[in-house]
Amino acid sequence: MLRVMSPVAGKSLAVSDVPDPVFARGLVGPGVAILPRGGPQRAVAPISGKLVKLHPHAYVIVASSGEGVLVHLGVDTVHMAGDSFEVHANESDQVETGDAILTWDPDYISGTGRSAVCSVVVLDCDPTAMREHAVGVDVTPRDLLFEVDC
Repeated sequence: MLRVMSPVAGKSLAVSDVPDPVFARGLVGPGVAILPRGGPQRAVAPISGKLVKLHPHAYVIVASSGEGVLVHLGVDTVHMAGDSFEVHANESDQVETGDAILTWDPDYISGTGRSAVCSVVVLDCDPTAMREHAVGVDVTPRDLLFEVDC
């Protein structure tokens, strides 16, 4: 059973509420979304493992058990080319839950006309594998978002 923690502070939402059909339909995998609190904040590792992919707006960590967790900060933020993101880690780093990965500013993203909603999903996992999950509650980094048994 993989326990996935919140990478950012905000209010948890159903992943179906993400204003991006790829995430909302669960095509990437099961998970939870977070409407982030405003102002600059650190995005942290939601699980322990290897940081296998790192972009200024998104990262993937693979647990020792093989599950990969994607954190995607905002919608269409890939087009920002790193503007308002500061990376604190490197691809291939071994990270522990709660380690800082990057700093970002949800207010800045919203000011560009984009949604700052953060998606946290388990890649290549059956949606029925998701167990307990937090939706509609305030979360801070390292709070439990959901459990999954892929």
